[in-house]
Amino acid sequence: MAKRKIVHINHDLCNGCGECIPNCQEGALQIIDGKARLISDYFCDGLGACLGHCPMDAISIEEREAEPYDEFKVMESIVKQGTNTIKAHLQHLKEHNESKLLAEAISYLHDHGLPVPDFAISISTPTCPGSIIQNREPSTNDNMLQQSNHDTNSELTHWPIQLHLVPTNASFLHDAHLLIAASCSAFALGSFHSDLLRRKKLIIACPKLDDTGPYLDKLVEIFKNNQLRSITVATMEVPCCSSLFRLVVEALKLSGKNIPLIKEELSIQGRIK
Repeated sequence: MAKRKIVHINHDLCNGCGECIPNCQEGALQIIDGKARLISDYFCDGLGACLGHCPMDAISIEEREAEPYDEFKVMESIVKQGTNTIKAHLQHLKEHNESKLLAEAISYLHDHGLPVPDFAISISTPTCPGSIIQNREPSTNDNMLQQSNHDTNSELTHWPIQLHLVPTNASFLHDAHLLIAASCSAFALGSFHSDLLRRKKLIIACPKLDDTGPYLDKLVEIFKNNQLRSITVATMEVPCCSSLFRLVVEALKLSGKNIPLIKEELSIQGRIK
């Protein structure tokens, strides 16, 4: 379990003025039943953008122990706050395209005999196939790299790739050159597959929107459990992205491993800096 900073609202002091809401870029705060409420820990980055906009001094930043994100545990807290908070939380997940988490939240309501809001009734709750490990042979035809960018092979050789989903002892990590990439990087760099991913195993993470609390411990275990040949960290040039490299550096130090570490920074114009 790791500690992280997160917003705390004193509902005895809050007067529901809503001045904090526009300053929460992640949309984690809403006015519900006349009070500002943190509708989901998952979307709070703990940076305190809302802190200086509360005339009642009802908002503060606290540091507390945080389990790896678990939608069922979040729902246990959400349902205690009433129907409107449940609706706001589910709507929030829907607006952020968190379909897997939304399905888990709806499953929780079904399991506990609680009503599901109308907008979410049609959403199914199957087991997510995206967490199933898959392996396939990488592309080996070097001539493909000489063709048009519209007709190049994918260099992705495994699944899953999101850090939350990758097992710490996944078979594809053994004896691998590991690429840990910010989630936006593949969209920014058109040649991501040929210039960065080729002959590497991929893990993606977003230090801005993900719940990064569990990431440090998980990276430490990945580094400990696998004989990695190298680690490349690809981040965007934007400030919020730099924390991903610092996280990897700290995890590598805690793991006690001596693994070659390479940093690649990408510009938002789509170039390797």
